[in-house]
Amino acid sequence: MTHAQTQAESRFDRGQRALSRIDGRAGEKVVASLADIAPDFARYVIEFPFGDIYSRPDLGLRDREIATIAALTALGNAAPQLKVHIEAGLNVGLSRDEIVEIIMQMAVYAGFPAAVNGLFAAKFSAHDGRQASGEAT
Repeated sequence: MTHAQTQAESRFDRGQRALSRIDGRAGEKVVASLADIAPDFARYVIEFPFGDIYSRPDLGLRDREIATIAALTALGNAAPQLKVHIEAGLNVGLSRDEIVEIIMQMAVYAGFPAAVNGLFAAKFSAHDGRQASGEAT
């Protein structure tokens, strides 16, 4: 086995651990559904975002999810990914109220349509069978 293969497997293993910790079953379902279409791309999703970026030490997972939720909201066209990361935010300690505030903040920078779409994604995102609408955990 070459050094590059060992390094790639290390990225993959690190990415798998991060994906499970952050996104849980929702992330695993996304990767599994991609594997049927483009197995190499499914592997890239594990290695780069989760094995390389999310695993970096200088920013915590909670802060990374705040940034991700804000960015996906600002895009305005990434509702499926936003829903997964709203769940991830809840998994890493964000409250429903914090998620709503993050999304509302994006109205200033990304516009009201993007924020409204983000709030609808939060409304329909179920965590432990409840709506992400300010309900206590």
